[in-house]
Amino acid sequence: MGMIKILISACLLGERVRYHGGDAALSDRVLDRWRREGRLVPFCPEVAGGLSVPRPAAEIRGAGGGAVLEGTARVVTSEGADVTEAFLAGARAALDAALRQGARVAILKDGSPSCATAQVYDGTFTGRRRPGSGVTAALLAKKQVRVFNEHELEAAQRYVAELESGR
Repeated sequence: MGMIKILISACLLGERVRYHGGDAALSDRVLDRWRREGRLVPFCPEVAGGLSVPRPAAEIRGAGGGAVLEGTARVVTSEGADVTEAFLAGARAALDAALRQGARVAILKDGSPSCATAQVYDGTFTGRRRPGSGVTAALLAKKQVRVFNEHELEAAQRYVAELESGR
């Protein structure tokens, strides 16, 4: 088995692609090593889906990313615009990038309506969170790309080692 590639939220690597025009750069020895090894595939599904930087904040109204994929929930901005199609397009583009690069693991920004793996904002724009995943995270997981958030790098590192050892 070759070197496992890792799809990663571009904002975690310092790219200024977040809704407010900033990043969520991480400084971590695991990421530093993966970067040196050429494993990382940076990607921002929201930008790939056609959204601008900066852009209005967006949240999922409904049960989360899986429900958006099923068509039973929507992604809306703080201004009331429905941006579901952009989020779906970005999720499909992220999956395509992962498949093209052979990425079987993803490190995604938690809290994001695209990338959340554990918690999403509840759709009320009041800062409240609830358990759930973002649209991209849900699609990747559905297609057997193992998703982790930025707080789970040690677990992701163990999983990559397991994959490479053939366990």
